[in-house]
Amino acid sequence: MTAAQGTRLGVLKTYKLYIGGKFPRSESGRVYEVTTAASAAGAAGPDGWPANAPLASRKDARDAVVAARKAFGGWSGATAYNRGQVLYRVAEMLEGRREQFAAEVAAAEGLARDEALARTDAAIDRWVWYAGWSDKVAQIAGSANPVAGPYFNLSTPEPTGVVAVLAPQRCSLLGLVSVLAPVLVTGNTAVVVASREAPLPALSLAEVLATSDVPGGVVNVLSGDTGELARPLAAHQDVDAVDLAGAEGELARELEELAAGNLKRVVRGDGEEDWGAEPGTGRLLAFVETKTVWHPMGF
Repeated sequence: MTAAQGTRLGVLKTYKLYIGGKFPRSESGRVYEVTTAASAAGAAGPDGWPANAPLASRKDARDAVVAARKAFGGWSGATAYNRGQVLYRVAEMLEGRREQFAAEVAAAEGLARDEALARTDAAIDRWVWYAGWSDKVAQIAGSANPVAGPYFNLSTPEPTGVVAVLAPQRCSLLGLVSVLAPVLVTGNTAVVVASREAPLPALSLAEVLATSDVPGGVVNVLSGDTGELARPLAAHQDVDAVDLAGAEGELARELEELAAGNLKRVVRGDGEEDWGAEPGTGRLLAFVETKTVWHPMGF
């Protein structure tokens, strides 16, 4: 028998986590089977089990926070123009792997090829859109304030710090880009918890980030059980903010309570977001602080 006669078995890919610019296995050594939307619905077929994904542990989450904190100084200290160029390079690389991402989106979300390509294109376009805001955020979030005295009084946006991002569960790539890109463009670093059922676009995005100009640790990608990973991140004293796009109901309420331990900023969705709608500047400004500086005039 030869491969041409259809007897060859495919080699399943086993993905790894992305922490600090490297690809470690889960600290626990656990993995889980990623299934397609068709197999999850009960349809049988050879492509119903496309890959294995790492099942990250609490220790992996803590390691990711350490890496994100270490990278924060360099990323937040880069010029806005430089951050924009770095993020635009990511969009270029996404474009080069467009067919791969479309195939992963189609399998994860049960879409036809054309619809998956359209969503992939929308995700790439959205990444470009956010990258373009890098040197413009200060124009809409900053101001020169009138004061009664011989001083300049200027307010400027500053990044919040390390942001835990729970990726949307049912929009594997466009939803992920919609929550991750605005965190990065304003100078924050991120720990991403990928969709539990559709992690492959996030894990493939990690491969893109590793070969782009994004410094190691700026984005860290975990996959596994959302609740298991989100709880230690929400309670972590070195995490400054959390986006709960991928958490709903009782889990979201529990995470909000845990986040109150160090007064984290929290963005909570309602589980019904239309990720294909125009994004606006809401998430772009969600994780920035305002710094006000007084400077004497005439000296």
